[in-house]
Amino acid sequence: MTDANDLDAILAVTNTDRDEAIHTVKDNADAIFTWDYEKGARPALNKLYEKAKHSQWNGETDLDWSIEVDQEELIRAAGGPPSAEGLAQLGVDVSRTSLAKWGEKEWMQWAVYNQNWSLSQFMHGEQGALICTAKIVETVPWIDAKYYAATQVMDEARHVEVFAKYLDDKLSGHFPINSHLRALLDDIINDSRWDMTYLGMQIMVEGLALAAFGVAQQTTADPLLKQLLRYVMSDEARHVAFGVLSLKEFYEGLSDAEMMDRQEFAYEAAIRMRNRFLQQEVWDEMGVDVREAIAIFNKPDEEKNKDPFQQLLFSKIVPNCKKLGLLDANDGWLRSRFDTLGVTQFEDWVDTGEEYEMLDAVSQDREAAG
Repeated sequence: MTDANDLDAILAVTNTDRDEAIHTVKDNADAIFTWDYEKGARPALNKLYEKAKHSQWNGETDLDWSIEVDQEELIRAAGGPPSAEGLAQLGVDVSRTSLAKWGEKEWMQWAVYNQNWSLSQFMHGEQGALICTAKIVETVPWIDAKYYAATQVMDEARHVEVFAKYLDDKLSGHFPINSHLRALLDDIINDSRWDMTYLGMQIMVEGLALAAFGVAQQTTADPLLKQLLRYVMSDEARHVAFGVLSLKEFYEGLSDAEMMDRQEFAYEAAIRMRNRFLQQEVWDEMGVDVREAIAIFNKPDEEKNKDPFQQLLFSKIVPNCKKLGLLDANDGWLRSRFDTLGVTQFEDWVDTGEEYEMLDAVSQDREAAG
């Protein structure tokens, strides 16, 4: 299991093919046909499917791409780029490092790269969701789940499209996929069990993305990105709800040993997703030794686990894990791990299986337009 704070373990996860356009992963799952076409056995899934059909949107025409985007102005509007003095106030000392010579120009370039990197990881994660949901169509044994998963494939293709267009047309380029995110996606796709695709993608990756999109949507000054993220979040909430509704039924029949396997997977995924925010690719692009940069910014666990941003990223994951029984199975094994991450305070927040209708931006906008 990954050590959450082991520098060598963090750096050992690298992209050896970062300059390649194609990445191949072995998919060990069986494709499952079902001849049971009865619709209605799972009313909550059928309701979600109907909602998905009526909430489709067009990334080319429903977003205002005429809006101009000035990256540096957006960074200044958000408080400006970092500085050595500002970092010192946060307890980060760069005085005896290669960053000590950085001025406003270097920190602004870092902030621009950070913006590109963040949106790039959203884009790569959406392609991971595209692949995983296509796999769910193949592997889930219920026809109503296949129906809904097919709508999500379309959603994810649209998400990849709009993030790629925003990066190409409005920002200043893509970053390669983060090594920790790629390793997690590889493991999700490689696993032969259909429910692990749900757990890894719908609950963990999409759950964290939904929270991260919410933070970005609230903090950006760019009206185009606000609109884009609001529409993507509307879809993502349904996707996470799909995972919750599907897995709750399945997990009720699992043994303690089977639940432990899934608890361990969820915790490992949580650590990998947290490690990706160390932004190894940004430091490499800036010409900074990645080991030095991570040593500077990778806070001790007791500090990292109190970081409000780090905690908030788990605000969708924890209540959903609780609803699925993962939090308290096996004498609360996952609860104790989430306690160490400082995130169990979210356990009683509304789970996404009940929340998705509140985030339905497409229907809200259509009603407002009459």
